[in-house]
Amino acid sequence: MLSVYAESFSSSLDTAVSHALLRMVAEGECGESLRLYRPDDVVAFGKRDVVTDGFPQAVESAGKAGFDSIIRLAGGRAAVFHRDTIAFAWTIPAPSSRTGSTERFERLSGLLVGAFRALGADARIGEVRGEYCPGEFSINLGGMVKVMGVGQRLIAGAAHVGGVIVVDRGDRIAEVLVPVYRDLGLEWDPRTSGDLASGVPGLSWPQVHGAVLGSFAEIADIAPAAIPAEVLTRARALEPAHAVGDWQVGSGP
Repeated sequence: MLSVYAESFSSSLDTAVSHALLRMVAEGECGESLRLYRPDDVVAFGKRDVVTDGFPQAVESAGKAGFDSIIRLAGGRAAVFHRDTIAFAWTIPAPSSRTGSTERFERLSGLLVGAFRALGADARIGEVRGEYCPGEFSINLGGMVKVMGVGQRLIAGAAHVGGVIVVDRGDRIAEVLVPVYRDLGLEWDPRTSGDLASGVPGLSWPQVHGAVLGSFAEIADIAPAAIPAEVLTRARALEPAHAVGDWQVGSGP
């Protein structure tokens, strides 16, 4: 049974909830789960971003653009979530953290590219030259613009496969990442920042959410549920690891 959670929380607590689920699945306290929710406006920085000299300036630039800053759970560089995106976090028991990483990426991207194609999008798996937070298992439209990014975090006993689907307003991602990536010293092409609605005019957030949920329903028995109280308790203890706080001055939490 795949528990599906739709609840969202404020910036750093959102990521901490996914972190708590990862640890509790690894410890056998929870089963496989999928978070599929509407996030707030936030720039999620990677651990490599944190140790970059321009990180404090990047956090400031994000704030000026109206975005909170957090430290992401999965690997990769700075990525953007906003109200016209869908955040996902698939947490899976993994007896061996040394195997299965590629297969999990392939399975997730395969599910999502199928969902997007069913909606009429020319969706393809693969990195677009010049895309932000580049990855082999990103999803693009027509080989031109990135509309989905994914990362993975592994610990002993469990894997987290999480990322963002850009339904609309890909331009907002470009607007905030231009100054943020400049501060971090990262090169990218803002023209590669896209959204599904640009390829399928009129496409709505609920339509994409429903299509993604339907794809998972084809591979598992899904059960909508509320996030358990014990997960929230664990998440609040983990939240400092994902709040910018002391990270901004380079000392870590």
